[in-house]
Amino acid sequence: MRYLPRAVRQIRCFSHVYRVISLNELVGNQRDPIRRNFSSYFVEKYLHSAKFEGSSKPSLVFLRPFSSPVVTDSDIATPNGEKAGPLVEYERRIASGELIEGDHFQVDTIQLLQRLYDELIEKEDECQLDRYTSSEKAGRSRWLWSRLIPQSTYAPVKGLYLYGGVGTGKTMLMDLFYEQLPSNWRKKRIHFHDFMLNVHSRLQMHKGVADPLEVVAAEISDAAIVLCLDEFMVSDVADALILNRLFRHLFSKGVVLVSTSNRAPDNLYEGGLQRDLFLPFIETLKERCVVHEIGSSVDYRKMGSAEQGYYFVGSKYNQLLKQKFQELVGDEEPRPQVVEVVMGRKLEVPLGANGCAYFPFEELCDKPLGAADYFGLFKKFHTLALEGVPKFGASNRTAAYRFVTLVDVMYENKARLLCTAEASPVELFESIVTVSDARKLSPRSSSRSQKRDDLDLCVDNELGFAKDRTISRLTELNSREFLEQFEANLKKHSQAVEA
Repeated sequence: MRYLPRAVRQIRCFSHVYRVISLNELVGNQRDPIRRNFSSYFVEKYLHSAKFEGSSKPSLVFLRPFSSPVVTDSDIATPNGEKAGPLVEYERRIASGELIEGDHFQVDTIQLLQRLYDELIEKEDECQLDRYTSSEKAGRSRWLWSRLIPQSTYAPVKGLYLYGGVGTGKTMLMDLFYEQLPSNWRKKRIHFHDFMLNVHSRLQMHKGVADPLEVVAAEISDAAIVLCLDEFMVSDVADALILNRLFRHLFSKGVVLVSTSNRAPDNLYEGGLQRDLFLPFIETLKERCVVHEIGSSVDYRKMGSAEQGYYFVGSKYNQLLKQKFQELVGDEEPRPQVVEVVMGRKLEVPLGANGCAYFPFEELCDKPLGAADYFGLFKKFHTLALEGVPKFGASNRTAAYRFVTLVDVMYENKARLLCTAEASPVELFESIVTVSDARKLSPRSSSRSQKRDDLDLCVDNELGFAKDRTISRLTELNSREFLEQFEANLKKHSQAVEA
């Protein structure tokens, strides 16, 4: 009987939730909502109560569904009865020359992913992975009963948390694992930025519910039991304060997490605001996932031919950048355009044409923009020309964070980058250091020289770790191999549109 008051409250809002879920199924891929304005709201509410109640912000209704699109079939075994899975596909790609042979760190990791794949195949029914085993109506009925009577169904399989240095193949290996999962399974592969944007938007939509995190977790788990998150990095206090409760709900609903990160679990959100409230999440994560470090020191992204790219050092190349942009645009006349990002919010593009956008650096990274804006931008444009990337330090730390996010979103969307910059990728971040790096700096001979040399030194753990990933990705984005693959994908897409 102790659940009766809660059940009554949730029945009242069920019709609203049901309509929104139906709407999500109809609208399909919508613009990602922005979470930037939610931070102060969640900090204040979380510190005083476990509930998230009203907000002065308008509700955001349109969400991207968490259900995955149907991909090519991948069954338990090949037509010849041979064993299938990520390890088999990894070996096939190496044999065909699609991948270069990795080191033993990659081999150890792909073996762990194969073991997880085998466990999921064996326990498919227990994990309720098949999305078609029951009718849509039955699924919604179960969702209603789970709202009325709290249930816990932890998966009999532990997930996998992969971490290690940049360019070691974490994302490639996770994607290879994901692509081999049967297409009829409830699964989702998503970048962590994108995932949290969805979560915050759903929380805003369910702000009148007693426990909105449980409702959001129910929606996610209903669509995806196997959840693959790329680039797990916590730097936002609003994310940090809700992750433990969110994932406890997800794990209790049977979700199996597979994630990549540059940080070990114990180092997540290091030095962050109110980190003591984040620490329980680390224990939850280690309890439900096997933690595995890819200890390789090889950055495979830097093994390409980076000299073939469009990365120009010096403002003297600004005119050349504009010429290259015009060449890619072709006969179409570039003009100012507007991109719809979220409900009622728009991003102005100074110049755009033929899938290419041109921005001064200040317009993208010195304005209050975030991941949602960048995701919206690359839904419409496949190429970005960025003029005037500066060197980063304490004086433009916020712009550095935005640039890191921009490069992450570009990389996730496999977009093409043309840019002029003040220095090489490595030199751009010379003044960004972690706390441990700062302690290693040799002492100056005098306080005066120290003040002059370190005037713009930025000591920031999150940014200090993220910079290596950004440098590595900038290198790959400008490699001959990446650009050739980009051209091939663009040609294939154009042919499909014409057909």
